[in-house]
Amino acid sequence: MRGLKGKVGIVAGGARGIGAATARRLAEEGAHVLIGDLLVEQAEETAAAIRADGGSAVAVRLDGTDADSQKVIVAAAVAQFGGLDFYISNLAGGTEGDIDALNCPVEVLDKSFAINTKSHFLATQAALPAMLERGGGAMIYTSSGAASGGAPWQVAYPMTKNAIHALARHVASRWGKQGIRANAVCPGLVLTEAVKIHLTDEYVEKGLKAVPHTRLGQPEDLAAALTFLASDDGAWVNGQVWHVNGGAQMRD
Repeated sequence: MRGLKGKVGIVAGGARGIGAATARRLAEEGAHVLIGDLLVEQAEETAAAIRADGGSAVAVRLDGTDADSQKVIVAAAVAQFGGLDFYISNLAGGTEGDIDALNCPVEVLDKSFAINTKSHFLATQAALPAMLERGGGAMIYTSSGAASGGAPWQVAYPMTKNAIHALARHVASRWGKQGIRANAVCPGLVLTEAVKIHLTDEYVEKGLKAVPHTRLGQPEDLAAALTFLASDDGAWVNGQVWHVNGGAQMRD
């Protein structure tokens, strides 16, 4: 992809799964990558594997729900590589105890909001000044197909993921004239490590039957879309929500 060689980017939630696959792809395209995660040991392993393959990557402890932690990783990008060109905000979680609206505890909603909405907002506040100083950049948020799936068994996660779409469109419209692009990507059922641990074989089989494709998603499928949006090839994409799901949801 064009325009990634020598660029500097952060992948929040990059220790494993979609984030790790994205960090690898970005490094393959020549970008300097900072991998932010609370799973510091796994983030270090991912960064070390990238360097062993000839790429440029460092691991930084990141608590995405903490404003100071977000500022630290942005400062690390500037200090080590001279600036920041893109930020892929890939944090997600907080689904335990998340059921229907009459039975979901408020504490579960609060946790989901912190991880799935607040973290992306704080990432934006930390990253935008550095990108504006650079003359532009890309904010890219990982949302979820759950945001538009209308599942009867879950309420907080879809609500808080939907908020990301509003954030992306706000950033795109507010700072687009200053060279900032902002987009969101909604994965479908992707066979990450976490999915393989938490979902039953029956659920995965049901998911495959429901998708008009020959297979379910792999982390590399999302890495390709996220990398495209960070690259110069994605320069004319702004304020959009992309569904990368093998056709599980077909949306305009």
